[in-house]
Amino acid sequence: MERRTFLLGLLGAFGLAAGSGLCFTRQPKFGRLPSGARLARVQASPHFVNGRFQCLEPVEVMAKDGSRVGAMLKFLTRSSKGLVPEQPMVSKKTEIASLRREEDVLVWLGHSSYYMQLGGWRVLIDPVFSDYGSPVFFVNRAFPGSNVYSAADFPAVDVLAITHDHWDHLDYTSVMALRPKVRHVVCPLGVGEYFEQWGFDPAILHEEDWDTEIPLAKDFSVHILPSQHFSGRFLTQNPTEWGAFAFTTPKRRVFVSGDGGYGAHFAAIGKRFGGFDLAVMENGQYNERWHKIHMLPLETAQAAADVGARQVVASHNGKFALALHPWQEPYVEMAKHSAGRPYEWLTPRIGETVFIGGQGQKFRHWWEDMK
Repeated sequence: MERRTFLLGLLGAFGLAAGSGLCFTRQPKFGRLPSGARLARVQASPHFVNGRFQCLEPVEVMAKDGSRVGAMLKFLTRSSKGLVPEQPMVSKKTEIASLRREEDVLVWLGHSSYYMQLGGWRVLIDPVFSDYGSPVFFVNRAFPGSNVYSAADFPAVDVLAITHDHWDHLDYTSVMALRPKVRHVVCPLGVGEYFEQWGFDPAILHEEDWDTEIPLAKDFSVHILPSQHFSGRFLTQNPTEWGAFAFTTPKRRVFVSGDGGYGAHFAAIGKRFGGFDLAVMENGQYNERWHKIHMLPLETAQAAADVGARQVVASHNGKFALALHPWQEPYVEMAKHSAGRPYEWLTPRIGETVFIGGQGQKFRHWWEDMK
């Protein structure tokens, strides 16, 4: 089971047993579940079945073979050696405000957080600037040196795009700090409930089902697309939808996979859009037992080829240890499985600029210089 899922469940059980769980989960950061007209839209989705969202092909979050109790005990008693870098993460902080707006660029902010400029639009994807990818200070601590940016570093944001509601993708503190700067919020069905509760103007919320285009201008669209994952900020399973994104302009197409396992949807997306100039692909926090909802590096490499990416940047790594593999392993394995693929794998440091569609950009295998 994923680290966050188990520990949040364990935390909830102990909190409820102590009589304090209700108070704890009423904090605004937990958000509230869809209701009213939003719930009616959720229930009308063909992907909402028996009271919860499901993938295009229903999958188990964790394989049924083996003992879940044994897996939990192994996690709780594991050594942290190798899971977290022994030295601060390397970075090269780009001053976001100094970027020319007409440049099509991507800046990795750590884990699955990205800043992008495309067709003159400024986009923030899953921004998490907090020191913990969880609701409590002792779970999922960020690697030293991985928090290079804060909300203060960003100019006005045209689009805040959220792939799903997990804590390492939807961070209350970060989005609240960004709120005065945000023109539009784009998210899958149900996720808008959090933003409305947190005081965002409902008029700026664009909340849609899979395979929906959101044309924010005649020359800029965001498409919400399927992914093979799950959702929930506490004990309720799959109350909101998760997804991937395609950002399109007349000149560029960018794909963001979000979290999720490998499936036929990648090839379908590649065929539908005719390939992408850049794909941001999940690569990290995986395990054989839950690779149906988090890709193994070989699957990530294949998925990048399936969507027809010309450039690839790997995400979901470099900040939180949510699985039991060594922290460098996703990079090492992705390098191996990208050899001979029809795309260019780019390896920016946190804060380093990638020019979308640019040719000949060189990046170091920076993790090789770290312990």
